Amino acid sequence: MICNIEYIHILDLAPTKELLDDYKKKRITWDAYEQKFNNLISEREIEKKVSPQLLARGCLLCSEAKPHYCHRRLVAEYLNKQWGNIKVCHL
Repeated sequence: MICNIEYIHILDLAPTKELLDDYKKKRITWDAYEQKFNNLISEREIEKKVSPQLLARGCLLCSEAKPHYCHRRLVAEYLNKQWGNIKVCHL
C-alpha cells in the first residue's frame, strides 16, 4: 500500500499475454486487438467480478500513457455499457 491507497490486482481486466504480444509485435492491428479484447472481457463477464462501488473511487492502471490505444479505456467503455452512468476521467 502506497499513501494509504490500496492496490487490487484483477487479472480478468487485463489482456492475455498472447493477445498483448500479438498487438505489441504487430501481428494484429489495434482494431483486431480491440475486438478480441472486448470479446475476452465479455466472456469473462467482468461486470460481475468488479462492482461499481469498487470503481467509484478507484483508478484503472495501465502502462500506456494515453487512453487511445489502451486496455483501461476499453474496460471503462465496456463497464459503462453494462452499468451505465460511469464518469471516466483519463489522467
